[in-house]
Amino acid sequence: MNRVRYKQDELPPLTEARKAELKALAERPEREIDYSDIPPLDEAFWAQATPNPFFKPVKTHASVRIDSDVLAWLKSQGKGYQTRLNAILREAMLRSLHHKT
Repeated sequence: MNRVRYKQDELPPLTEARKAELKALAERPEREIDYSDIPPLDEAFWAQATPNPFFKPVKTHASVRIDSDVLAWLKSQGKGYQTRLNAILREAMLRSLHHKT
C-alpha cells in the first residue's frame, strides 16, 4: 500500500482552482448532497465490522503491585514481559466484555 504522508506544516498549497471548488461545495445546501452511494450504518453493518488494524491504544504509565512469583514467571519467558502482561490483561478484559453481552 502506497501512502502519502504530510506533516501539517508541509501540506502543498491550495491552488486557486481548488479553493474555488471547495468554496462552491461549502456553499451548497445539505439537501443537495447525494448520499445514495453510501450504505446506511445499520445493525447488519456493525455486526460485520472489524477493528481498525491501524489502531494503537495510548499507553499509560502505571505503578502496580504484582506478586513476586507472577513477575518472575513473566520475566522468565524472556524480553518483553510488560508486553506479555498487557496482552494477558487485554485478553481478560475482552473476555469479560464479551461475556457481558
